[in-house]
Amino acid sequence: MKKKLSYYLLFAAAAYLVVRASTFGWNLWSPAFEPGPRADGAPERLRAHVEKLAGELGERHFFGPRLPKLKDAGRYMTAEFGKCGLEVRREPYITFGVEVANLEALPSGADPRAPYYVVGAHYDTAENPGADDNASGAAVLLELACRLAKEPPAANLRFVAFTNEEPPFFRKPSMGSAVYVSSAIARGERITGGIVLEMLGYYSEERFSQKYPPLIGPFLPDRGDFLAQVGDFGSRGLSKALAPAFRKGTGLPLVAVTLPAFVPGVDFSDHRNFWAKDIPAVMYSDTAFYRNDNYHKDSDLPGTLDYARMAAAADGLEAALRTLPPPN
Repeated sequence: MKKKLSYYLLFAAAAYLVVRASTFGWNLWSPAFEPGPRADGAPERLRAHVEKLAGELGERHFFGPRLPKLKDAGRYMTAEFGKCGLEVRREPYITFGVEVANLEALPSGADPRAPYYVVGAHYDTAENPGADDNASGAAVLLELACRLAKEPPAANLRFVAFTNEEPPFFRKPSMGSAVYVSSAIARGERITGGIVLEMLGYYSEERFSQKYPPLIGPFLPDRGDFLAQVGDFGSRGLSKALAPAFRKGTGLPLVAVTLPAFVPGVDFSDHRNFWAKDIPAVMYSDTAFYRNDNYHKDSDLPGTLDYARMAAAADGLEAALRTLPPPN
């Protein structure tokens, strides 16, 4: 009996070590990327947006004295969309007796009956400055909105800044993106797909700086110097359309994965509310807590982000969005 118990304990210890090791990337030969100099000012614009949101405004959410900061962030997003020549529709709703709002930006005169893709990012934070989470996503959203407003793509796009993504609203009906998607469907609008920008600013070239959910690491890079594109099985068509174009548009490595929603982290943003309504959606992310130790901490500050790589991510995203087909 003791011998059998020893075998069981040995097996359990070995299984634990294998599973633990599988949370690190095993691919040591992934391509490196070094952003070169650029004259278009994109890194500087992205930095300015992040400095405004996470530096000047800082913690911005629904609760207590931080609610005015959330509203200030919304006003900033609205003004910046307007500078790009976009019409901004404020979509308010009430939660816990307080008004909050999603912000939808689109070209003036856009046909409200035409199917459209949503490009979205949340502009609230947890109880921290939220440079990576998610001033980085909001900044890239503004950058893409301006670029694509100047030279519109074939597809109809709406740029949406979501409120109330963070707990306690996460996974609740009052989550901003849940309200947005449900309201659009109730109005009879046709959302073709969602492209969600969630934490795009933190990168590391250190070995084994990238972690993963259990059993996934052996297939993926060990360095946190790439952007991830995450979709579920119902979003494979959208994922396959976007990934090749992203890679053509930038040298920043892209790791595109299709995983079930129960894998930890796979549905940890606004794309989950598109999936809930059977709408294809993907999330672009630096993988959050699997890479960035500043996640939901006071140390999530503007100085921790890599704006050159953020600009490269915007290049790839712009190229991907330009390949989306026009409405049927």
